[in-house]
Amino acid sequence: MKRIYLDNAAATPLDPRVLDVMMPYLTTAYGNPSSLHYFGQQARAAVQTARSQVAHCLGVKGEDLVFTSGGTEADNLAILGFLRANFPDGGHLITTAVEHHAVLRTFQALEKKGYDVTYVPVEADGRVTAEAVAQALRDDTVLISVMYANNETGMVQPVDAIGALARQKGIAFHVDAVQAFGYVPIRPLEQGIDMLTVCSHKIYGPKGVGALYIRHGLQVAAEAYGGPQEHRLRAGTENVAAIAGFGKAAELLEAERNDRVLAARRLTDAVYERLIKGDARFHLNGRRNHVLPNIIDFSVDGVDSAILLIALDLQGLAVSAGSACEAGAVEASHVLQAMGIEEKWLRSSIRLSVGKENTLDEIKRAVAIIGDAVRKSRGESL
Repeated sequence: MKRIYLDNAAATPLDPRVLDVMMPYLTTAYGNPSSLHYFGQQARAAVQTARSQVAHCLGVKGEDLVFTSGGTEADNLAILGFLRANFPDGGHLITTAVEHHAVLRTFQALEKKGYDVTYVPVEADGRVTAEAVAQALRDDTVLISVMYANNETGMVQPVDAIGALARQKGIAFHVDAVQAFGYVPIRPLEQGIDMLTVCSHKIYGPKGVGALYIRHGLQVAAEAYGGPQEHRLRAGTENVAAIAGFGKAAELLEAERNDRVLAARRLTDAVYERLIKGDARFHLNGRRNHVLPNIIDFSVDGVDSAILLIALDLQGLAVSAGSACEAGAVEASHVLQAMGIEEKWLRSSIRLSVGKENTLDEIKRAVAIIGDAVRKSRGESL
C-alpha cells in the first residue's frame, strides 16, 4: 500500500539536502563548540553559520537569535524570561483564546503566580482583531503574545496591526511563528515584534531544535543555569547537527518559499473544491482567505474524528485531528470552541496539511479515500 502523508503541519520530512549538511556533525566533526581546539572550533563554526542562515531568513542579526530545543522551549523562554527580567512581581498580560498550548498553558501557570491574563476572544473565522486587543489594554499591561498563524486552522492573525499597537504603547510583543515560518515572509524589525519563536521540523529540518529572536536591548532572563552558551540564555552543549540542519533548512526555505506557497495553495484549493465546497456534510473551520496555504481544517457531520483518522490510516492516509500535540485527547478543540463552532462539529475536525513532496494525484486519491470513509462511517451507500 502506497501511503500518503498529509500531516506536514505536525512535522515535515527531512530534506535530503539538510541531512547532507548534518551528517559530518553526527560522524567525524564531533567536537564541542565550547572547546578551543580544531574540533571544537569546527563545531562552533557550524553553529554560527546556522545562526546567520536562520537570522538572514528573518531579516535580523544572528547575535539576536537563541537556539533552543524547539518551539515550546522558545515560547517559554520568551514569556517567562521576559517577565523574570522585567516584571517578576506581576502585571497584566494579553494573549488569545486560540494559542498553541505551549503559550496557553504558560499563561495559565502565570495566573497561578499572580499575573492577570486577558484571553482575547476571536471572531467566528478564528482571527483576533487588533481592535479587540486594543480594548483589552490596561495601564499595567506589560506583554502581548499572539501567534502568527494557528496550528489547527491555519488562520493568519493581524500581526502587523497588533505589532504597531504594541510599539505605540511601549508594550513587549511576542509572536509564536512556528506554523507560519514556512509560508509567510517574517520581518520582526518591520512588524513591531520584540520576540519571535520559530522551529526546524516545520520547514523540512530536524526535530529538536528551534530558535527565539529577541530584539536587541530587550532584557530576558534565563531559567536554567550552567555554561555561557546561547548568550547565557540557554546553558548546555549545543546540538550541533540539528542546529546545522536548521540553518540549511532556513536557507532552502528562503530560496524556495514562493514555489512552496503556490504549490501548497493549489493542493489545498483542490481539497476544498473536490471535497468540501457545496457539501452539507462538511464544515470548513476558518476561511479560505487569511489562511496559510498548506492547511485546510474541516469537520464532518456525524463522524467522530478519532474513528475517522483510524479508518483513513488503514487506507494509507495520514492526517490529523487538529493539533498533533493534543492527539488522543477526549476534549474538543479549544480553538474550535473559541470560534463558536456548533457542538456537532467540535469532535469531528480533520486537518489536512500538505508539503512540498505532495502531488495533485495524491490529493485526488486522498479525497476519494476520505469520501469513502465518510460515507461508510455515516452508513451511506458506497
